[in-house]
Amino acid sequence: MISVISDVKNILLVGVGGQGIVLAADVLSQVLVSAEYDVKMSEIHGMSQRGGSVNTMVRFGSKVFSPLIDKAKAEYILAFEQLEALRWSDYLKPGGVFIMNTQKIEPLPVLLGKARYPQNIDELIRGKGINLLAVDADSLAEEAGSKKAANIVLLGCLAALMPIDRGVWYAAIERRVPPKTVDINKRAFDIGYDLTSKPAFIV
Repeated sequence: MISVISDVKNILLVGVGGQGIVLAADVLSQVLVSAEYDVKMSEIHGMSQRGGSVNTMVRFGSKVFSPLIDKAKAEYILAFEQLEALRWSDYLKPGGVFIMNTQKIEPLPVLLGKARYPQNIDELIRGKGINLLAVDADSLAEEAGSKKAANIVLLGCLAALMPIDRGVWYAAIERRVPPKTVDINKRAFDIGYDLTSKPAFIV
């Protein structure tokens, strides 16, 4: 049994529709419930169809009264796309950890030539004093067997920083993903987990 923490912790997941944010948030919430935390998850905000901006908030602790996270209050941000990472970077609290997929998905104004996609987003985020782990989750997911498992690679990165046994995460993945993809998703999770747990990444 995992001892329940007394203070509430906050995790923000951001990206665009079609990146598996809903599935990742569901797995995360199931893991936290299994670890006997009180958990509140916001409804998905934004346009969850492919290409639309999406965010969801997960809060856990001994007792949680609201699912909403204020600016500068998230211990962890899991960003599935670079522009969305920059957009939500002010929500990370001082000393928090930011995990960002290096994938770029151009929004409609950029595709129409009415705006430009920002360059050097990782430098812009680090320039705010943020502890950023930039991960090419798409390529790592392909190594696991499917690019669609990039969301689980990122979840593995997050899991390595949390005090919950890897087996609890495996169980939640098995419950949530299609049976034929369980092995691929477990491999993807392990790749992310092992990447973040290396000594080179210091929290």
